[in-house]
Amino acid sequence: MRGTDRQLICIGRYPSLTLQDARTEAKRLLATTQPTGRVSFSEAYDTFKKTHISAKKPSTQRGYKHILERHYLPVLKNKRMSSITTHMLSAITDELVDTPSELHHAQAVSRTFFRWAKRRKYITNNPLEDIQLAKPKRRKRTLTDEELRKVWFAAGEIEGDFGEIVRLLILMGQRRGETAALADHYYSDNAQTVSLPGEITKNHLDHTFPVGLMAASILSKRVRQKRASKLLFQAVGSDLPFSGWSKSKKALDKLANIANWTLHDLRRTFRTNLGRLKVRPDIAERLVNHISARTEMEETYDLYTYLPEMREAMEKWEAFVQSVCIDSPAALAA
Repeated sequence: MRGTDRQLICIGRYPSLTLQDARTEAKRLLATTQPTGRVSFSEAYDTFKKTHISAKKPSTQRGYKHILERHYLPVLKNKRMSSITTHMLSAITDELVDTPSELHHAQAVSRTFFRWAKRRKYITNNPLEDIQLAKPKRRKRTLTDEELRKVWFAAGEIEGDFGEIVRLLILMGQRRGETAALADHYYSDNAQTVSLPGEITKNHLDHTFPVGLMAASILSKRVRQKRASKLLFQAVGSDLPFSGWSKSKKALDKLANIANWTLHDLRRTFRTNLGRLKVRPDIAERLVNHISARTEMEETYDLYTYLPEMREAMEKWEAFVQSVCIDSPAALAA
């Protein structure tokens, strides 16, 4: 060590501790203390990707990388891990106060990263030890029938994969990451069902649900197309699922011209309107793969799939989308 970092440690006294034993102990101590203060943020992040992120499911991996590479790496890349302060990290997250969900995610990911770094002895003190996570605001935004119609038509005018992804988000009510990660073998044309493996779902549970004719036509066409991989929506120049959300959403917003909304609002609109269509709550919750819809007792003893009931609900939903988005903008009576 150099300068003020120099520290003298007594490891024993001669002759009770031989010179050879002293050298061995010194090497051991160096191995455990040397990384602290010398490893840069980028070096630590590279190791974090290999040892921690790689063990996560693909969607979680993308989330970690998005946060660390977009918000932290540009600022902290060449900083020594031991020199990173609470103030530096707060300056980064202060820029996210207008996007509560992103702020919450950034704080959660960075806290995990610095806890890992402390266990690796890259730092002796965690700068986020006493930081409380910001609570994300619960969104309640649902699209009106007229807004849904505008988004539907705007999606038809967008070039590339994004338009069909948006229409599937409307028709199926699944999460955007799950929809973008659809592979050809997830869809059964004969059964008209989609089976999402637990590796891509948020709750890590397999999820099989029926689709209506409108969604089936999009999925069938995609499955029959020639593609470079099994993915139905592959990112350009990559073997990963579609990822150009921000740019594509901005283009869609210009065409739709409705009040501020997110793609996840389509999922909330789907679930809310199932209630409006008098679909049983337990069936509606099954369709969106909410684990809260089933008790532990039901998970153990009720092995019925409820596919007929879910199919009936999907038929009601597609009939509604057809009437609102395609035939006419007339809304159902409240």
